[in-house]
Amino acid sequence: MLIPPSLRPGDTVAIVPTARAITAEELQAGMELIESWGLRVQLGAGVGRKAFQQAGTAAERTADLQAAINDPGVRAIWCARGGYGTVHLLDGLDLSPLLQDPKWIAGFSDVTVLHNALHRLGVASLHAQMPFHADRKSDGTRETLRKALFGEAYSVSKETAVSGDRPGTCEGVLVGGNLSVLYSLRGTPADLAPTGKILFLEDLDELLYHMDRMVQNLRLGGWFSGLAGLVVGGMTDMHDKDPNDPFGRTAEAIISEAIGDVEYPVCFGFPTGHGRDNQTLVLGAKAKLSVTPEGATLSFDGPERPDASGA
Repeated sequence: MLIPPSLRPGDTVAIVPTARAITAEELQAGMELIESWGLRVQLGAGVGRKAFQQAGTAAERTADLQAAINDPGVRAIWCARGGYGTVHLLDGLDLSPLLQDPKWIAGFSDVTVLHNALHRLGVASLHAQMPFHADRKSDGTRETLRKALFGEAYSVSKETAVSGDRPGTCEGVLVGGNLSVLYSLRGTPADLAPTGKILFLEDLDELLYHMDRMVQNLRLGGWFSGLAGLVVGGMTDMHDKDPNDPFGRTAEAIISEAIGDVEYPVCFGFPTGHGRDNQTLVLGAKAKLSVTPEGATLSFDGPERPDASGA
């Protein structure tokens, strides 16, 4: 697995909308955050462009991301926001230049499409907050993104236990992302093979029975039988279609029942997802997971790698 070079002050970060439309004004907080770290910002051509809900046609959005991938002056790519539509880029996108010139691609939610494709290619990526609403995130959210981009060792922790937590320790390559997107990619060239790895899951605004359908798909596909560990982040605003006729299980219970009596460590309520706390995870990198009766910690070593300038 290729780990992209660490950034250093003066490097350029391209902000590219791969899905929902966004304006430069809506990106202001994210731009200011990046600039406060001594980095330069380059806005993709799709910023301010709108084709119905999305930041241009599939061809336009593909060309925007391809330009940032191909540009040797761009040292990291920060996806502008989620929504829906990144999957439209897969057919026409050429990620192979990243094998010769790896650079971080950061984002979450709908950007899980890119995380999966990059993992299949063999390039690590960052499951991280996006510039949209960057000013609404926690200090830990911002700081873990900075540490990941600049190649510092760091860890993400939760300090309270949840009833479904299963204590233990493990090491493995971290994979995963948004449950709905992972489910939608099953059987495609961007599908994951998580056996032997630490799997991370999060989601937003799904009906509980829809969530159960997705989790059962993963169970029947063998996803939960051979993991090194399981980390469940925010399951935000999951709900019933009719509160008077409830599905009867919480998001956490749906997952706990699906995985059964596994021996690997499991934690719920991890501070990554669609909430104010969305701390950065390095997908494709080796991580250490420790789950105890007091909480859980996921640790990432700062790998030795050249800075982004090649110096």
